[in-house]
Amino acid sequence: MTSKNRPLSPHLQVYRLPITGLISITHRLTGVFLSLGLIAFVAILICIASGEQSYIAMQGVMSLWFCQLIYWGFIYALFFHLCHGVRHLLWDLGETFDRSTLDRFAVYELSASVVLFVLTFIIL
Repeated sequence: MTSKNRPLSPHLQVYRLPITGLISITHRLTGVFLSLGLIAFVAILICIASGEQSYIAMQGVMSLWFCQLIYWGFIYALFFHLCHGVRHLLWDLGETFDRSTLDRFAVYELSASVVLFVLTFIIL
């Protein structure tokens, strides 16, 4: 007979996703965010093409702080998604599948995306 106090598998209070799992989930989330951002980009292009009044209204909305935050989030998501795509290209070569290399490349990926984002922030 089993004990009723036995934890479920995996024990969610103790279990931590490995960094590669967190990176994988984040990659999917950034893909969704980029898709939504492209829809917003098309809406912005429509505003630009619709004339001066809609362009001025769009500029007013885009100058709000939370729109700027979404804009910079979109840029970071783009760089993160790019870096993860490069990592997948390396995986297609059949290399870097041992645990230590996977974790090290995950850190490289995060670092590269942050460096690209900061460089973009400085340049713009």
